[in-house]
This record gives sequence, C-alpha cells and structure tokens, in this order.
Amino acid sequence: MTKEEIKNMKFERASHVVLTSHINQIFKESIPVNWGEKDPKKRGPVIATISEKENRNAIGSHSGSYTVYRALSIAKGDFPADHKPDLENTHATSMIGPHDSWKNSDSLVSIDPWGGHVQDIFKEEIKSGLNIKPTIAVTQARLQLPEIYDAIEKGRLKPDGKIITENGDVAVTKVALEPVWYLPGIAKRLKVSEGELRKILFNETGGMFPELVTRPDLKVLLPPIGSSTAYVFGDVNKLADPSVELSCRVHDECNGSDVFGSDICTCRPYLTYGIEHAAKTAQNGGVGLVVYFRKEGRALGEVTKFLVYNARKRQEGGDSAANYFKRTECVAGVEDARFQELMPDILHYFGVKKIHNLHSMSNMKYDAIVGSGIEVVNRISIPDELIPGDANVEMEAKKAAGYYTEGDIKDTSDLKDVQGRKLEE
Repeated sequence: MTKEEIKNMKFERASHVVLTSHINQIFKESIPVNWGEKDPKKRGPVIATISEKENRNAIGSHSGSYTVYRALSIAKGDFPADHKPDLENTHATSMIGPHDSWKNSDSLVSIDPWGGHVQDIFKEEIKSGLNIKPTIAVTQARLQLPEIYDAIEKGRLKPDGKIITENGDVAVTKVALEPVWYLPGIAKRLKVSEGELRKILFNETGGMFPELVTRPDLKVLLPPIGSSTAYVFGDVNKLADPSVELSCRVHDECNGSDVFGSDICTCRPYLTYGIEHAAKTAQNGGVGLVVYFRKEGRALGEVTKFLVYNARKRQEGGDSAANYFKRTECVAGVEDARFQELMPDILHYFGVKKIHNLHSMSNMKYDAIVGSGIEVVNRISIPDELIPGDANVEMEAKKAAGYYTEGDIKDTSDLKDVQGRKLEE
C-alpha cells in the first residue's frame, strides 16, 4: 500500500451507542485496581482505553483534553477507534522510583505512579491483548531560552558542558504526567464524601461521565483536563535525597506571558528565573525541578483572564494595585479558582522530602507542600529587576495581600499610586 493510499484510508465508526452505566456493561474481565498496593501487579493496571470495553476499569479515557480531538478524528474516519499503540522503545529514559510515597494511598491520589512503567510491569498483560497505555512518559531534551543566554552573557551562569552546553542549551529530563484521579483519595484530600464529589463532578461537567453516579465500583477517573510536565535539571534520582540541595519552581500555566512574553504579569520571568536557579543548583552538585501545571488564568481560563484585563484597564482611576483582586472577583466571581491540594502529588512521585529553595510567593502552594509532609528551607522571591513595568500592579497587590516577599510592602494607602498602562498604550 502506498503512502497516498494510507493517507486516504477511512476507518469504520461505531454505529450505535453503548452506555457503560448499564448493568450489562459491568464485566468480570475487568481487572480490579487496588490503589496504594505496594506490588504493582497486585495494584493492577489502570485501563481507560475503549477498544475493548470489557477490560475497562476506569472512568474517562486517555489524553485528557485531547480526547475531543481524537473523537473528531475518529468521526472523520481518519483514526482507527480500536488502535493499540506499539510501545516498543517507548520506555522511560530515566528510571524513576519506586518511592515509599508510591505505596501510600494518601500521598498520591491524582497521578498513577506506575503509569510510566506499564511497558515493563504489564508486559505479559499487553502481550495477551490488553490495551494498557502509559499515563507517564519520560524523555531527554534541550532547552533554548533567551533568558538563559542573557544570564550567561551577564555572568550569572556559565556553560559546564553537561547541564549547560557550550552554546547555552540546558539539558533536562522531561516528564509528562496525565491526571489519574483515585476518587476516594481525592475526596479525602478535599475533605468531602466520595459520593458528594462524584455528584458535583457529574453535575458540573453537564453529565459528561454518568459512571460517576452509576458505577461506584469504578474508583479511578481520567478527567478531560490538561496534563502536567516536570523538568528535571541534573540527576533525577537525587530528587529523593534530602541531603542534596533542591531548587524547585511549581508553576501554573500562563500562556500570554510564558509563551508570548506579555508584560502584564510576572509569570514568564518567575518561570525562567526558576529555570536559571534550577540549572545553577544542578551545576553545583544539587538538582533542580520545575513543574508546569495547566491551570491557565488561575484556573479561570484565558477568556475570563482577558476580560479581567479589560476591566482593570478601563475602571475609574485606571489599573491600580488597590483594585487588582477586586476586578477579578467582579468578573469571575472569585479571586482565584485554583486549589493546590493535589499539586504536591508530583513532588511525591519523585520522592521529594525536602526543598531547599522554593521559587514561589504563593502561600497556597507553600502551605500545600508543607502540609503534605515536605520540608521547605528557603523561599525565593523574583529579583525586582526582572519584574516588567506593567506587572508592578500585580506584584504590589500580591505583597499587600500577604503573598510571600523578601522586599518592602507598600502601605494600603499607597497602592492606588501603583498604576499600569492604559489599555490603548
């Protein structure tokens, strides 16, 4: 078959709908998931693929928010609905774990720690025909960042040929993690009943997953949200050694700043400064970790965020630190929709017990990390010279609201004088 013929192939689509909430969709072939079990074979694989419905033991499916794109491709006939991936040579480039935290059903409730090793652990099951897919992938990469080149030019960083190459690239281990939610553990973490959590998830997604309320036997959900990515600078195994210096930045997505360099916030400068410090720590024999979560716009989304920008810039008196949080609450109904209770799971996945340098001014993040049993020695603020002019509104408002800072805090009466650009400027 030629490439053109393959390109033009169309695959069959299912002609009927089968509701997995029906009693005849509860199959004895489904492998139980014993969350927190020390032996991964006894724990069992998480099977969220839909090629053989009788083997499924989880609600939802792989790929998170990309599930919809996959569905569209299947609808066009461009994607085989029964596809089974060939996992040869896809195994992790660095062996991670197992760590003691993997064996604690309370430490890891939002990711599957064994999800990066299914090719090896469940090799026989996959060979027998079970469509088991990884939910974690580990690879190697190089980062090319203008801020790193600038740090080298100014003497803050020096190439060492290992962590930072002679041309200024930064060598990293990249780890992609799909969300895998153990619902009883999530409920316990949020201090609600499992039944209440299931009902709210069902209602607030417009009834997207009826199994949440009809299949209490299914305890695992792969939610249709974005994955998270961790970047490790230096030896991955050092992350679990509390005697090795660890510099860490836990970062929540901000597309406008992180990718396009918008100057209305400090997100990209905080991110790149965290990368710089992580690389330098690794060069000095320690290890660095940057975790990137998809929680755009304080988990409110970019549309809401841009509406808030307009409201801030157009309000009477201009964009000032005095009204920074108020405008967000007026538009969104809340200052911040993020919760950080699940965030430390990725740190526990790496076996982190101690963070020597935490790059964050967020008390929510700090409290969640410390509350999960991880020690934090130092908290690092972003240097003043890295704060864009228009972002001073955000920075001074956060300082006044009690966010962590090593700098001076303005009096409340002075916040109105901290002004951002006008909308048309």
